[in-house]
Amino acid sequence: MIRLLPLLASLLVAWAGSVLAQQLLDWSPEEVRAIGQHGPWPPPPVRDLSNKVSGTPAGIALGEHLFNEARLSGDGRMSCATCHQAGREWSDGLARGRGAVELDRRTPSLWNIGYLHWFGWDGAGDSLWAQSLRPLLDPREMNGGPMRAAEVLRGDATLACGYERAFGRRPGTDDEQLLVDTAKALAAFQATLVSPRTSFDDFRDALVAGDREHASRYPLAAQRGLKLFIGEASCNLCHIGPRFTNGEFGDIGIPFFVRPGEVDSGRHGGLGRLAASPFNLLGKYNDDPTGNTTRRTRHVQRQHSNFGEFRVPGLRQVGRGGPYMHNGSLATLNDVVRHYSEVSPDRLHSDGIALVRPLGLTTEQSADLVAFLRTLDAEPPIRPAPSSLCP
Repeated sequence: MIRLLPLLASLLVAWAGSVLAQQLLDWSPEEVRAIGQHGPWPPPPVRDLSNKVSGTPAGIALGEHLFNEARLSGDGRMSCATCHQAGREWSDGLARGRGAVELDRRTPSLWNIGYLHWFGWDGAGDSLWAQSLRPLLDPREMNGGPMRAAEVLRGDATLACGYERAFGRRPGTDDEQLLVDTAKALAAFQATLVSPRTSFDDFRDALVAGDREHASRYPLAAQRGLKLFIGEASCNLCHIGPRFTNGEFGDIGIPFFVRPGEVDSGRHGGLGRLAASPFNLLGKYNDDPTGNTTRRTRHVQRQHSNFGEFRVPGLRQVGRGGPYMHNGSLATLNDVVRHYSEVSPDRLHSDGIALVRPLGLTTEQSADLVAFLRTLDAEPPIRPAPSSLCP
């Protein structure tokens, strides 16, 4: 019996290895390369050259305090955190944003927003700080305005001290400049909101490294869903890269009628607002001395095909952040997958590039795709209290 123990042990090891191997699907080199494009995570921090306080500790600290500052609103009751709640994946969980925001659009999550190039569902902002200005000024939202922001910065000794540390000067008498600086501090803070690593990231890293043992721990249903995502369903044509988005815009067959006689033109209208904004990157408030940040805005052209296009959202934390689509019209991930499975080509804009087609998924394929998407979720760490502005 003692002599048999080593043999039994070796057989158990071999059996365990075969079980592990059975938990890993076959992945071609092309598939591994495609999966590898979705990482590594997290990416390096980015700094916005058009914003002098981007990436600076003092700017980030001031922005976090201002993010929670209800006095920036006209009635003193709404802050950025009212709609972008940390406990709701930096959104509000509502199908429509508070205050009839932008033709009844859903409040987007702020996760990983610092890595974008265009902001808002329609891309009317070409910088994060310009996008942060919009709710401050919009009478349907915070309805604050330049005077309100200036009064808060000048009238609160702690915020005034934080402003001086961030911008190197005391709050002056130019109300519009103080409004823009408020938005730039808000942007500096928002750019730090990077979603956590997920089980997909562990699988992706192991697969790329050739570590079959660790890769085999990834659920089989999620593996099958991932094969669909990068293969037959071609979801990665738009949801590409570490953030699972190309950051651009597309028509995916969601109706753009808001109410009888009123439509949401999406990217088409957003480009018009971008061109008319005094706060775009072509204006005087761009801090970039090189001028390189103006190129994208200068060369973008408004096309008729942009009508009904909306920004492709990133998919990280997607299972925790419903409802879905720009108008909150789909309640669950199952509804989203069903939409792409059954989308009618007649609903797609005839002048645009066809980005989607009815996938005709089986019940099992739909379940696998949802299982994969849920592996892009993770519980965020508990956030520490905001740091002191003036120790």
